[in-house]
Amino acid sequence: MNKIYVFLANGFEDVEALGFVDVCRRASLPVCTVSVTGEKVVTSAHNVGIVADALFDDVDFHDADMLYLPGGMPGAKNLDNHTELRSVIMQHYSEGKPLAAICAAPLVYGNLGLLEGLKATCYPGFEDFLTGAEPTGELVVHDGQFFLGKGPAAVLQLSYDIVAYFCGEEVAEGICKGMLYPEIF
Repeated sequence: MNKIYVFLANGFEDVEALGFVDVCRRASLPVCTVSVTGEKVVTSAHNVGIVADALFDDVDFHDADMLYLPGGMPGAKNLDNHTELRSVIMQHYSEGKPLAAICAAPLVYGNLGLLEGLKATCYPGFEDFLTGAEPTGELVVHDGQFFLGKGPAAVLQLSYDIVAYFCGEEVAEGICKGMLYPEIF
């Protein structure tokens, strides 16, 4: 296992980024948060400054096993406007590696034309950005290389699904139980 990179742009949704990082690190998955702003401190949609593990320009993404895009506005648009990130995504996609996004962030993959013919989900109102995809409205969708979540409430289920993908169902179930997730359903 190499790394999962989580990209942070100003205006990212706090829980979608940090909830994902939390669950993955509980599973001992190597996660690296990456600022695309040129600064280590990235400001969330709710005005919380988060210190990223690395700056985009300092990372070689060839060891990436997965790229993860948290949503939030204008965070998702800021990710979509980052030309170098788009290039990294296209390289990762061409290698057949998994990509993940939640809330408004699937718009990045949609705008790149990567969701064509696939089932997808996103925050309500962003379906038009899922170019060529079949929007399902489901909480979490895994189709092809893509793991997508609908919004903030989807972060735990999306994270558990990704942990199961990399570590197996038993590990994911153990983390679910440890976090008392089954008790809310």
